[in-house]
Amino acid sequence: MARYIRLSAPDATEIAAAFAELRESLEVSLEFPPEVVADAEAAVRSPRLPELDETAIPFVTIDPPESLDLDQALHLERCGQGYRVRYAIADVAAFVTPGGPMDVEAHARGETLYAPDGNARLYPAQLSEGAGSLLPDQVRPALLWTMEIDGSGEGVEADVRRALVRSREKLDYAGVQRSLENGTASDSLNLLRELGLLRQEREERLGGIALPIPEQEVHRGSAGYELAFRAPLPVEGWNAQISLMTGQAAAELMLSARVGVLRTLPVADPRAVERLRRIAKALKVDWTPAQSYADLIRTLDPTVPAQAAFLVESTVLLRGSGYAAFDGEIPHVADHAGIGAPYAHATAPLRRLVDRYVGEVCLAVSAGEEVPEWARAALPELPETMERSNRRAQQYEAGIISTVEAAVLEHRVGATFEAVVVEVDEHDGDGTVQLLDLAVTARCLGELPLGERVEVRLVLADVAKRQARFELV
Repeated sequence: MARYIRLSAPDATEIAAAFAELRESLEVSLEFPPEVVADAEAAVRSPRLPELDETAIPFVTIDPPESLDLDQALHLERCGQGYRVRYAIADVAAFVTPGGPMDVEAHARGETLYAPDGNARLYPAQLSEGAGSLLPDQVRPALLWTMEIDGSGEGVEADVRRALVRSREKLDYAGVQRSLENGTASDSLNLLRELGLLRQEREERLGGIALPIPEQEVHRGSAGYELAFRAPLPVEGWNAQISLMTGQAAAELMLSARVGVLRTLPVADPRAVERLRRIAKALKVDWTPAQSYADLIRTLDPTVPAQAAFLVESTVLLRGSGYAAFDGEIPHVADHAGIGAPYAHATAPLRRLVDRYVGEVCLAVSAGEEVPEWARAALPELPETMERSNRRAQQYEAGIISTVEAAVLEHRVGATFEAVVVEVDEHDGDGTVQLLDLAVTARCLGELPLGERVEVRLVLADVAKRQARFELV
């Protein structure tokens, strides 16, 4: 599924004004205070470098082509009947002083927020897109995870320590996918596919959930803004499995020491599952009594309207995710139901605050040392900081997309469109429709039949208010 919309340059002024108002309302800043920039500039001149040199390992990064904040580099090799995975994670603590200007600002921001006209970074670009990023042919300090995996895809042993690394190449997902399909991929990338598939099978056995919903994206190119739905490539799933595996290893290390911070998701409320079963029946989605929700999800095709609607409705089962900090007593909810195991955010410290703390705890536990006091002292407040940041990130992303949707539609108020009903409000019958010919998902008024194709009329498209609304014809 890929429906592209391009807005020409004249649209940019109105969109830019709406983006600026959105940032002001959410207190999002693209710039940093002078003292934070000065702190970053001083830090990149004299980072705290480790003694261990692992620059001989031929790491590569795999990211979107435009990305410069490269948190992860990987290398896989065969090890007996299993695998050895080396995963290098940017060492942000080599640059950031606890309690210093960058640290204080990072706690206020929580995470990097992305927009087509500029990113509100967690750390200044000198660090996040420069000296701290695992850019190719640059020696960088990193947290080097070494994980031994058996032939079935199960983790056997994990170790993490500080080391110097050097990425050989900045790869992108489309290029890696092509190389895997045409036979030109390296041995390491072929093992990424092999192990990624094994880990996906393991995830399925454990009841993990990966919703195959195409992403709605906004980009800004030389000709203007683009809005599109994009289905992830298989290699993105395999690459994600390495990150998930590292997060699970991090969770196990922290749980063994009874100190750290987990990413959690409780088991879905049985009432929510029962509601989904009723929706499946109404949409004629074949969900047998003996089939689990996780097993059903893997059979669905998001290009089929009724199944797409079911997938959108089913995201309710993934609500309730959060963070659980602990020091001495294991949290009551320690698992992530979407993964089927304990899990921690550990692999994106340039873009997400909590990962730096997870890394420091894991380094200490792996070395048999005490967790640094600065990291331990910050743990209790991290869940609230990250929850606040996540809410703002969701509002920001929704506002960006809504702005561009309104710009796409503002000259077509009164026009009718074919759409699919992907969500219905149980109380008033209104809901959400996805247009068939444009990459637009918006609110619609009327008694909507979930999962069915309908004709809708555009009644509002306001760029300044970031709103588009339809009504059932």
